[in-house]
Amino acid sequence: MKEGLEDILAEHLAVIFCGINPGLKAAATGHHFMGRSNRFWRTLHLAGFTPHEVPPENDRTILEYQCGLTTVVERPTARADQLSADEFKAAAARFESKITRYAPRFVAFLGKAAYSALSGQRDIAWGLQPRRLGTSAVWVLPNPSGRNLGFTQAQLVEAYGQLKLASRAPA
Repeated sequence: MKEGLEDILAEHLAVIFCGINPGLKAAATGHHFMGRSNRFWRTLHLAGFTPHEVPPENDRTILEYQCGLTTVVERPTARADQLSADEFKAAAARFESKITRYAPRFVAFLGKAAYSALSGQRDIAWGLQPRRLGTSAVWVLPNPSGRNLGFTQAQLVEAYGQLKLASRAPA
């Protein structure tokens, strides 16, 4: 298995979706959100980001919809809780530099854990955050992992739909 997962990025996208780190299957196949139970691609479609549900094997087509994909920590794990606080600290400067370079309108963290580790904040609300990364607004979304049973598909679509509306609004 190769280490990490290649980013799918371009400059000045509407949204870069940021996972915590690659899952083992995603890293093994080289495709983002590859897990059978992951609801990312379905949620993206139902929230209006894509006109159809994109198969994970076609993850690079997300650029056609003004969206990109990255992770905070590059090391693949079976579960995000297998990452240490030191790994987030070590990844912070590289990640912030990447977001500054690509300058999306929004960077959307999928789950509170990665944003909390990067920002040092403990109490994080869902949605738009007061802090920016470079010129990019920061948004925190529920993690679409099938392991995250705290959110139904409908709740994920509602949360992601709010970001979709914000990304359409004039800057």
